[in-house]
Amino acid sequence: MSENVIMGAGGRATAAGLDNVVAAETALSHVDGEAGRLIIAGHDLEMLVATHDFEGAAALLWRVAGLEPVPSREAVAAGLARARVEAFALVPKLLAATEGLSVTEGLRTGFSMLSDEGALPAHIRAVGAAPVFIAALCRREAGAATIAPDAGLGHAADFLRMLKGEMPSDAEAKALNAYLVTVTDHGMNASTFTARVIASTRAGTISAIVGALCALKGPLHGGAPGPVLDMLDDIGTRENIEPWLKREIAKGERLMGFGHRVYRVRDPRADVFNKAVTLLTNGNERVLFARDVERAALAALKAAKPDRRLDTNMEYYTAVLLEALGIPRSAVTAVFGMSRVVGWTAHVIEQERVGRLIRPQSRYVGHWPDDKAA
Repeated sequence: MSENVIMGAGGRATAAGLDNVVAAETALSHVDGEAGRLIIAGHDLEMLVATHDFEGAAALLWRVAGLEPVPSREAVAAGLARARVEAFALVPKLLAATEGLSVTEGLRTGFSMLSDEGALPAHIRAVGAAPVFIAALCRREAGAATIAPDAGLGHAADFLRMLKGEMPSDAEAKALNAYLVTVTDHGMNASTFTARVIASTRAGTISAIVGALCALKGPLHGGAPGPVLDMLDDIGTRENIEPWLKREIAKGERLMGFGHRVYRVRDPRADVFNKAVTLLTNGNERVLFARDVERAALAALKAAKPDRRLDTNMEYYTAVLLEALGIPRSAVTAVFGMSRVVGWTAHVIEQERVGRLIRPQSRYVGHWPDDKAA
């Protein structure tokens, strides 16, 4: 019997955690973990990143989801620019309401301040608001004043400018674009399924993405990049790499950034991020150190667990890439959500076209009243 199947009452099999249960039909993305392949809207990931910026990828996903009128890359770019400007007007209210909250919690609050109704469609408003809210929350955390968006810039470049207070280099904007395009969608993961369940009730796009972000916030889903940086900090020096790895593996501790629940070979997203990181290396010692740790970790894992393939996953190079871009680790999950909101909204559009409430069955395993037992 599959390790993902447990026996329920009466000896009937049921999938634990809904593993291997098909919950929807989608044209948005497909994850082939055995082959290490990710297809997004009919494109292999590597080709999508090579041919689309974030605005173009968003237009593609919404188009494939069935959005009408059919969006062009130019229309999406203009809509997102306008949405960023409109979202900035909400920043004072957002900061007043989120004192003491984390960046991800603040983003959740920011999304909940948006309306499903307005001149701009809800999916455009949500995607445009995310970088404005995240940048403002990060700057508040750093004790710096907020910076208004520039509608003349691309989505990735404008986020980095609002975050750091200076124009990003072309390499930085290109690297962030590669990251944002890569994580737009990834199969029926927990947050995407959450979005579709909420969408199936006709609660609206904004409610669906608030719920999805709450699912993403969980450490078993979107929280892994932060611990990768903690691991690199703990290792500290090149001389300590091998002793640290041997000690942790001997204790049975998981090495953050290696292995994946779905991918049985190298995560294709890690390869894309690895290439993006090369744009930022330029003698960056932290990046070079991370590469040394990766090589040593893969060798140590192979020696310790020769019967199990454990490759670098995307969280490892997500951590390295976002840190090199100057994104604080407290914002890593929120920045992930800044991209994934495109996929969430695309799934909302697709689910609303289906028009059916998602209402699975459960199997009762509690005690029956005496009359039933008799």
